Amino acid sequence: MGCMTPDGRKPRPVLTDAAYDQIAGFFKVLAEPLRLRLLNALYEGERTVNQLLTVTGANQANVSKHLKVLLEAGLVARRKEGTNAYYMVADPIVFMLCESVCDRQQVFLEMRASMFRENAS
Repeated sequence: MGCMTPDGRKPRPVLTDAAYDQIAGFFKVLAEPLRLRLLNALYEGERTVNQLLTVTGANQANVSKHLKVLLEAGLVARRKEGTNAYYMVADPIVFMLCESVCDRQQVFLEMRASMFRENAS
């Protein structure tokens, strides 16, 4: 357990260049709208590729390509049952992160909208 600073926060970690590259790679995985849609579709639980095709409206090749990226990043896991492959979220922290970003975007957009309303008055 790390020491806390006087204000109660964890101290800022000292990161190597490799660590920055790893962190940037994680965010890069999330920087694709279809991958976010796939993760959102998996929020309720595991789904087959066919179910993901239906939910996202994307084509087979695109969904497979993005599931592979999510799988390699450790964000989803896959299990085979007969001829079906089932995907599920492997790291639920992704939902907390996405919720935080969505909440922040909502606040940001409300601030911007109120700026325009104030300027229009």
